[in-house]
Amino acid sequence: MQPSKTLKALALALPILTLTACGTTGEDADSSAATNKAGSAAAQATDGTAGGANAVLSPAQRAAKLKEEKRKQQAKLRQSTTINFEFDQARIGGSYFEMLEAHAIYLSENSGVKVRVEGHADERGTPEYNIALGERRAKAVARHLENLGVSSSQISVVSYGEEKPLDRSRTESAFAANRRAVLVY
Repeated sequence: MQPSKTLKALALALPILTLTACGTTGEDADSSAATNKAGSAAAQATDGTAGGANAVLSPAQRAAKLKEEKRKQQAKLRQSTTINFEFDQARIGGSYFEMLEAHAIYLSENSGVKVRVEGHADERGTPEYNIALGERRAKAVARHLENLGVSSSQISVVSYGEEKPLDRSRTESAFAANRRAVLVY
């Protein structure tokens, strides 16, 4: 073979060999599909969603599921309606912020719902002082709800001072239980 014929033969053969090497056969496609199916099943097993008609959630379904879980969590937080205070204080503790936020979201989403914040104090102190302290506690809770977006027209405030204790014993734990503000719907 002459060198020019060899070059022409290589020029024709090289692209054909390249296309053949890059192409897939039917077996390769079947193998690839099987691999993808196995990977999808493994992903579902990891998610804990394998087996049912809802095994794979669309993004909209996943968002709806997350929204429902959040709604349930907020409903659970709203079951708590009492905020306790330190002795002679009207400052809301940080442990109540999440609960108050759940109430605020509920009130903001339901503008027709009204809440009454009742302020209380333990029996130590004069009646006048305890009425004022209960009012400061109730107003602190009302102001916190307003800062979270609740309309002031949905909130009313009342102070009972020491008049409605939860626990009538004269122990420190009873005094602590009586220092509170209560959300009443």
